Amino acid sequence: MNTRTAPLQAAETPDNGADTPAQNAALVASLRASAPYVHAHRGRTFVIHIPGEAAASPAFADLVYDIALLASLGVKLVIVFGARPQIDAALADAGVATQFVDGVRVTDSAALACVKRAVGSLQMDIEALLSTSLASTPMGGARIATASGNLVTARPVGIAGGIDHGHTGEVRRIDVASINAHLERGAIVLLSCIGYSPSGEIFNLYAEEVATATATALSADKFVVLHPGAALHERFADTPAELDPQAARQLLAAPDAALEPADRARLEAAIGACRAGVARAHLVSFDSDGALLRELYSRDGAGTMIAADTYDITRTATPEDLGGVLALIEPLAAAGILVGRSREQIELDIGHYLVMERDGLITACCALMPYADEAVGELACVAVHPDYRGQDRAAQLLVEVERRARRAGLARIFVLTTKTPHWFVEHGFLAADLDALPLAKRALYNYQRNSAVLIKRLA
Repeated sequence: MNTRTAPLQAAETPDNGADTPAQNAALVASLRASAPYVHAHRGRTFVIHIPGEAAASPAFADLVYDIALLASLGVKLVIVFGARPQIDAALADAGVATQFVDGVRVTDSAALACVKRAVGSLQMDIEALLSTSLASTPMGGARIATASGNLVTARPVGIAGGIDHGHTGEVRRIDVASINAHLERGAIVLLSCIGYSPSGEIFNLYAEEVATATATALSADKFVVLHPGAALHERFADTPAELDPQAARQLLAAPDAALEPADRARLEAAIGACRAGVARAHLVSFDSDGALLRELYSRDGAGTMIAADTYDITRTATPEDLGGVLALIEPLAAAGILVGRSREQIELDIGHYLVMERDGLITACCALMPYADEAVGELACVAVHPDYRGQDRAAQLLVEVERRARRAGLARIFVLTTKTPHWFVEHGFLAADLDALPLAKRALYNYQRNSAVLIKRLA
């Protein structure tokens, strides 16, 4: 949000608790910006996996309130919650030791009693938070209903690696019809890491497996996997905020990724759901306040998305991309749409270029030229392959440019254009005078070309 406010002096600070005009404007802008996503998500089915670690966070109540807000906005919700830390604590309290084989807990009868106690307690805590309806809370008047039960059919792992896994199980079937019936009635469906067999046995399941199987069986519109810490794409350099399953698999396999086992399990769950037909999987931090809402209801998001229905990869250009970049830019320069640039100049600046690649073909490109001393950057050389125009590739590049500009500490980006000022205005740029340009760029301005100057402030 591009809201500038002058700091209030002590004598000017309101003491009646009323919102300032700037706060009101920010609220209105935020609501308007989220409106398209409210419309798009209404009536859609989202499966959200909450790890047990989230329940131990002091922000857990706010997270649950945000999830309840999704339901109030018309989203059909299935929550699959894990309870690994709670189970560990229950086992420790009972003095019960358990064995892990290839990361899977062996659950004997004594351990199962602890699992039942930990999972049941956590489910009641979640249901209690979702039942809050006091006017003084974010849940005021919400009246959220929940539904649960024997919705996951399981089978035993049996003997693996020569060890009987006891009551450790695998997902056999998800009761899609019953879950959909609950969702149609407006209830949030709660699923745990517990499954039941037709013979009446209880099994301890891998929560990520339950979540992936549920998202797949329901053909969920979105699969959200919550995790601690920073967003995945922020932890690893040059990892974009949007990945296709193949690129996500490469990250999973990269030896320098140093993914923790829990992160690896979550990433595998997201990839598995996308490969099984779920359109979007989102890995979102539960440690970042409001990240879930920002990921789902803002343009830039706050997490890492894996999209099954795209073959496009957006990345930093390399010298090997020079030919593809020139093939896009040169025809537009010849037509007077872009400023001509020599091969040598583009090669020198190639590290400032972003490219969108599909199966080895460079389908779009742009450059972000920073003027760090003035905290501003130039968006230049926006070009899209003729076969891929009209598919929002330029808009997608702009989103990535803005994200990178923010990370680089830039407060504004500007563009000079003669042919497409309306497109930039539609994407948040405002007309500006030459004086708004960095000094170095102002000195090189071509008065004969008479390009329009447009600037966008980065929130």
